[in-house]
Amino acid sequence: MKLILEDGSEWSGAGFGALNSAEGEVVFNTGMTGYIETLTDPSYRGQILVMTYPLIGNYGVPMPDREKLLEPYESEKIQALGLVVHRYHARYSHHDARLTLGRWLEEAGVPAMEGVDTRALTRRLREHGTMRGKLVLDSNRNSRNPGDVRRVEMNRAVADVSCRSVVSYGEGSRKVALVDCGAKLNILRSLLKRGVSVVRVPWDYDLASIQDQVDGYVLSNGPGDPKDCEPLIRNVRALLACKKPIFGICLGHQILALAAGADTYKLPYGHRSQNQPVMDLLTRKAKVTSQNHGYAVNASTLPIGWEPWFVNLNDETNEGVRCFNGPFSSVQFHPEASPGPVDTGYLFDDFVRQLSSVR
Repeated sequence: MKLILEDGSEWSGAGFGALNSAEGEVVFNTGMTGYIETLTDPSYRGQILVMTYPLIGNYGVPMPDREKLLEPYESEKIQALGLVVHRYHARYSHHDARLTLGRWLEEAGVPAMEGVDTRALTRRLREHGTMRGKLVLDSNRNSRNPGDVRRVEMNRAVADVSCRSVVSYGEGSRKVALVDCGAKLNILRSLLKRGVSVVRVPWDYDLASIQDQVDGYVLSNGPGDPKDCEPLIRNVRALLACKKPIFGICLGHQILALAAGADTYKLPYGHRSQNQPVMDLLTRKAKVTSQNHGYAVNASTLPIGWEPWFVNLNDETNEGVRCFNGPFSSVQFHPEASPGPVDTGYLFDDFVRQLSSVR
């Protein structure tokens, strides 16, 4: 099997998982664990994932716990289009494991390749920026034009991963609308653990139509360019007049910023890891965060009444914003983690406390 990048470079290895082809944006993740959560994260929709940690598969794959909202999965299926690793370990060892990573990928129709110097591949992606690429079989005579391949139209990626209808969870006295742009299930779990009920709505739902039925809104993570979500941006902009708490996460952070009047831009190679350091500009305290995004908010374009909240200590990109004139805030990282540290889980507590001022 080969990975062919758009700059013409080729990377060869042995195939496992499904023996088919895939084409998409090639991105890297530096996490040492969490391949189950990562592969099922809807934010990886349409992407070929490179894992820099050299040993993948050694703890196998568990069956999802449906009583715990599919834990540890972050959605009902693998979302990445393909996987590239240095060494795949088929002989797993874990008390919860039920099948190998390779078998799981095969059943999902997702191709994978091992035997690649993923550190060197990552350096190329860092030097040249994120590129599109193809995972193709050696048996294909013209691997540069492999014919039918798995791919995703990225301007429709959010619609692909969003729920199709309204779904309700929990029986708490306070109700939150979770706007599903490809929401990780641990966002939902994190809210339910704090005693609120959740109504999960599609990404393009008329949010103003339920403002009398909910106490606040959470804008979820999701794949692709936030500017492709114009219907949601308009809906959120209309919500800013209702003064009910809004909390954005990852893509939701970018959507909130765009609705407020700020701008976003594409990062050279994104942030995808479980050890991204950020600083809270209010407390001057640093936190270690889990991140997965390819776009960022341009803090210099924030309108009057808004301020930067968190900043990335590696590259000084914006990691959060707050509004002076309403209970609106958002973060670029994942306070629900999964995988990763839970240093910033308190942000859900802060959001739930804000709900008490509603009604």
